[in-house]
Amino acid sequence: MESSRKARLYGGLDAEERRAERRLKLIDAAVEVYGEVGYRSATVKAICEAAELTERYFYESFANSEALLIAAYTHVVDHLHAEMKAAAEAAGKNAEARLHAALTLYFTRLKQHPKPARVFLLEISGISPAVEAMTLDAGRVFSEILVPPAIDSTRNGKGPTALLSIGMVGAVISIARRWVSREYPETVEEVVAAAASFCSVALGAAKRANHGIPG
Repeated sequence: MESSRKARLYGGLDAEERRAERRLKLIDAAVEVYGEVGYRSATVKAICEAAELTERYFYESFANSEALLIAAYTHVVDHLHAEMKAAAEAAGKNAEARLHAALTLYFTRLKQHPKPARVFLLEISGISPAVEAMTLDAGRVFSEILVPPAIDSTRNGKGPTALLSIGMVGAVISIARRWVSREYPETVEEVVAAAASFCSVALGAAKRANHGIPG
């Protein structure tokens, strides 16, 4: 049993762990290459060279370039959302403080990492229905981070509150796209203030809608 186990190990990793390690290397390389030349100009060969892997290992993990794009987007955005959630939770229970903390984290990371920010904000649209569905799902998660649980729990995914939440996320992303595309002309504090102002108005309207109070 022990000798069989040793036969499966290479560098302390078994076959499945090595496969996962290669997959992550390809994802990291894809983010770098996309940031340099854009998704549409990136080739499998260039990504494999950046990852220091052969193309055989690319097709071990991904069916095609679009599958890698989806994996790379998910990897980057999931990490970003986790950081935003942690920032909001650390800010306490005050809705305004949580919102400001999450937005500050979001815009700070966009400026710190311009390559993935440009790819996953500006170049992600118009690629395919599967990619579009992925970005819509990411928007839903973004909404859940920004909208306080007390409001979100009464929304149930429909009605005026849901529409306000969707619009709020769309506005934040539009601000982010403009900011990134123009190479960060405003400070992080300025874009956070603009986004937070819009969100505060939307959240106020959502609260009134939940309680049946006319706007």
